[in-house]
Parts: sequence; structure tokens; C-alpha cells
Amino acid sequence: MPELPEVETTRRGIAPYLIGHRVVALSIRQPRLRWPIPPVLRRKLPGQKIENVERRAKYLLAHTKVGSALLHLGMSGSLRILSPDTPPGAHDHFDWHLDSGRILRYTDPRRFGCLLWQMPGNIHPLLASLGPEPLDAEFDGAHLWKLSRGRNAPVKAFLMDQKIVVGVGNIYAAEALFAAGIHPRRAAGSVSHARYQHLADEVKRILAHAITRGGTTLRNFISPDGVPGYFEQELFVYGRAGEPCKVCGMPIRAVVLGQRSTFYCARCQR
Repeated sequence: MPELPEVETTRRGIAPYLIGHRVVALSIRQPRLRWPIPPVLRRKLPGQKIENVERRAKYLLAHTKVGSALLHLGMSGSLRILSPDTPPGAHDHFDWHLDSGRILRYTDPRRFGCLLWQMPGNIHPLLASLGPEPLDAEFDGAHLWKLSRGRNAPVKAFLMDQKIVVGVGNIYAAEALFAAGIHPRRAAGSVSHARYQHLADEVKRILAHAITRGGTTLRNFISPDGVPGYFEQELFVYGRAGEPCKVCGMPIRAVVLGQRSTFYCARCQR
């Protein structure tokens, strides 16, 4: 699944082609993605100028005066800026026709993504209970420590809870916990304030670096310019089960936590 750096890479890639331009028309070839594309979006979006493109967690919002289009890439989705004469493939589900003559095309083999609508002044229910952004000042060790008190859930599951902090998915949670030296199965409530500050700092560092590297190329993610992300080759634990730890040489272990594969070094992480 595209994680926060991949979504931010997508936002940065498409924003210059959308901001200040009008959506002239929509071509919807598949009206049912994870949820049906709502009729209100079909009525409201055509003719509107896009004023800004924002990311909230792993969602993208294209803001107009009459509301905002809410997009999610799902498990395998991607957004591309293309020439209008580019023929659609089997998994190309909708196009936004822009007044620049280009189109924004959404491709998603699994159809787990979405295209929804948020009315002005409202917060869509999908966004209503989200925690702070991991790169914002509000997210720090004190935030994690306060919300973790009394919790017995594994710290990795705690870190991936979108009500605690948004956008820290499986890959980057594993990498941040390794960098902070925290075992993923440790009870969230047993981690000290100092170690949570270290973890928060590592989350910020790793996500910021992954964004500069274009995200992580896993499965189907490719950035809007067609160039894959390059952070994958810098991973320390994720997807490296049985391989030697880059720090101590001990084989990386893998377990399943919360139905997700979790990778860690038993020597470096306590």
C-alpha cells in the first residue's frame, strides 16, 4: 500500500498541474471503487478551479470554492498527468479533463482507492478522528508517552493507530522502531518518555528522508512522473527476514502483529 511518503510524492507531482486550472469534464469508466463515486462530485467538480492540493494522512484533497475532492490510492492506485489522447487501460478508472489540455488519470488494479466529496466547512467522516501529522510539531515524544499510558498493545500497533498519529504505515513503523532500538512487541505503556522522544524523532527523520527519495517502491507504486521511489534500497529491517542486520549482523526476524508482517533485529531492539 502506498504510505505517507508515496502519497506526498504524488501530491507534489500532480499539484503544479492542477492548482489554478479548471476541471473541464470528468470521464468515469468505473463508478464503483472502494465506495461509489458520489453523484454530488459529478455535479460539483466540473467547471471548478482547483485552488490547492493538500495531503491529510494518506488522503489527497483537491480544494475548490464549492468543496473538495477526496482521493485515496488504496492498495495499488496511482495518479498520472497525461496527454488526453493516451488510451485508457483496463484499470484506468477515471480522468479529470483540465483546461490546460492535460488529464489527471487514476489507475487502480484492485479498486481499493476512492474518489469522494467534502462540502465546504465540513470534515469528511474519514478524516474526522485522525491524529496529528507526523511531520508537524504537535507530534513528539510527549504526545506518544501521554497517549500510551496504561496500554498493553504492542508499540508497533500503537504507532500505526491513525488516531495516535497519521500516516505511519507498516514499512516506516518497522524502520522507525529499529532506528530507535525499540522491540515492536514491547507493550506501548512500558516505553519511557525518553525512548518515545527518540522514536518520534526517528519517525520524522525517516519519513522526511523517504519523501526526498521519492517513497518506497513496493508492489505497484510509481510516482506521477513514472519514476519509482528509491528508499527501498535503504531499508534496514522491512522485508529483510533472514538477512543479516546492517548494524550487528544478526539475522533479521519476522513475526505477524495485527495481521501484518513485522521485521526486527532481536539484538538491536529491546
